[in-house]
Amino acid sequence: MDAGPRPRVIAVAVQKGGTGKTTLAASLAVAAAQAGERVTVFDADPQGSLSAWAGLRTGPEPMTDRLRPWEFAQFAPLLDQLAEQGRTLAVVDTPGASIGGVAALLRLSDLVLVPIRPSRLDLMAALPTIEVLAGQGMGDRLALVLNQCPPAPSPRTTLYAAQLAGLGVMAEPAILQRVDHQDAIALGRGVTEHAPHGFAAAEVRALWAWIDRRLGPQPRP
Repeated sequence: MDAGPRPRVIAVAVQKGGTGKTTLAASLAVAAAQAGERVTVFDADPQGSLSAWAGLRTGPEPMTDRLRPWEFAQFAPLLDQLAEQGRTLAVVDTPGASIGGVAALLRLSDLVLVPIRPSRLDLMAALPTIEVLAGQGMGDRLALVLNQCPPAPSPRTTLYAAQLAGLGVMAEPAILQRVDHQDAIALGRGVTEHAPHGFAAAEVRALWAWIDRRLGPQPRP
């Protein structure tokens, strides 16, 4: 059987812990699978939080695999294998700290999603990731998403959204801090599975729809 096109690749990346990176990656992967994508999630963070989440799941989708630092350089052949399996989307939860070789993952990504909480410390911590991507000519594949925002209306969220807009494309919508996210990840679910009719689920579905449009259609073989 001929392999199909390589799956589209989203990397969730920021060199700072506590931004909700893994929680966002997990829920986006589930939302994409519910929308018809055949998703494989790669846990490339040595902390292994996404793998622990996957260990709590019972269903087959999305598929989850570990990606250790010495395997980063072999990511392209892994994508070819996914194409042979008919997978259409790969979501990569990258390390929360600078690890040699992570650039190889980012270069193969169609979109690098950088979650940032609306605080000055988080903005400063995200700058190295943004600068690395811009320096490698990947600015057009960068999208910033405000994550774990205080309830609306929030002047702080509005302020940081304006600041971030000068650094790159802003993904929409911002994701508010809601208990559904923490409850879902603790149960091995995406938020759209855990509380499908809640506000958190609606925000994640809307964010996936924005990402899907940004990525564009699946390439032909």
